[in-house]
Amino acid sequence: MTFIDPAPFRAAARATADAIAPVETATRVTCGACGTGSMLPFDFTMAFQPIVNIATERVWAYEALVRGADGAGAGAILDRVSGDMIYGFDQACRVRAVEMAGALFTPGEDVKLSINFMPNAVYEPNACIRATLGAAARVGFDKRNLMFEFTENERMRDVPHVRRIIEAYRAQGFVTAIDDFGAGYAGLGLLAELNPDVIKIDMALIRGIDGSAVKRSIVAAVIALCDELGIIPIAEGIETSGELAALRALGVRLCQGYLIARPAIARLPVPFADAAEVVHA
Repeated sequence: MTFIDPAPFRAAARATADAIAPVETATRVTCGACGTGSMLPFDFTMAFQPIVNIATERVWAYEALVRGADGAGAGAILDRVSGDMIYGFDQACRVRAVEMAGALFTPGEDVKLSINFMPNAVYEPNACIRATLGAAARVGFDKRNLMFEFTENERMRDVPHVRRIIEAYRAQGFVTAIDDFGAGYAGLGLLAELNPDVIKIDMALIRGIDGSAVKRSIVAAVIALCDELGIIPIAEGIETSGELAALRALGVRLCQGYLIARPAIARLPVPFADAAEVVHA
């Protein structure tokens, strides 16, 4: 057993701001195509969690995760989003994530910002991306480092619409990802229909993988499929050094989870800084 030295990650994060004020209640959605321009009746901010390449020991991306201004989890915020708020909330989350990343990321560094989006909150891809692009231009964030990931908790009713979103985003130079792959409806059928750039393997397949031959076989098959299709796999939800060692042995390179770093509100956490041990191959 050896330890990954967190010093390179700590040095990279040293220049980032410790805190950024949460978005104001009076944030107005600036994309005119969203129609209402209504105010959101609550405050929110963003936490960031790294996705690390364990082969190079470098941060590949940070995922932006919505949090309450008081630190409340995503569920508490999402529970307050009614049907008539969904467009405005999706737009506000994108803009806030980009604005905060512009202040926190090192200029010129090739690190992606992963933003979750709601497919049913995008009625026309090129119109609904305007506010995001405007925010990127204001803060000097390279749009080529944007990654958009989505998951479906219900069976997708309009796959062609989501395919159009992915095609439009790819044309803009964005990376697209299916989140929670292998759980619920985010399975092989969706992969065949959408052909994203990235899949994030659901934590249910990662949890305890070091002690489960079945899970190792399933993930190995997913990795082989990704290799054949030219898709980048990311393992999410890693919590133990045993899980990380098993994934490393299977050839997984991009990893995310509490073992690496917990999400940190308004700052970029240092990967492996709090890990007790990390196993090298």
